[in-house]
Amino acid sequence: MNKSELVAAIAAKAGMTKVAAAAALEATIDAIAESMQKGEAVQLIGFGTFQVVQKAARKGINLRTKETIEIPARKVVKFKAGAKLAL
Repeated sequence: MNKSELVAAIAAKAGMTKVAAAAALEATIDAIAESMQKGEAVQLIGFGTFQVVQKAARKGINLRTKETIEIPARKVVKFKAGAKLAL
């Protein structure tokens, strides 16, 4: 499912126009992104939790040259599925 298909599904289930559904989806995505940038977790009961985690620096290997390289520490987004979402 792509974004336009998701907007159409939201509009059909909520009984709203596609324009309103697209605006609601954009607002939701923006709110989640803003919270993630602040380092806050976003928990949607039944769906799942988005959170920012710190990955430690580590050593890796360049597969072409077999040299050891340093992979820097970084922040990544982690998603944990909720009970209703689990397959």
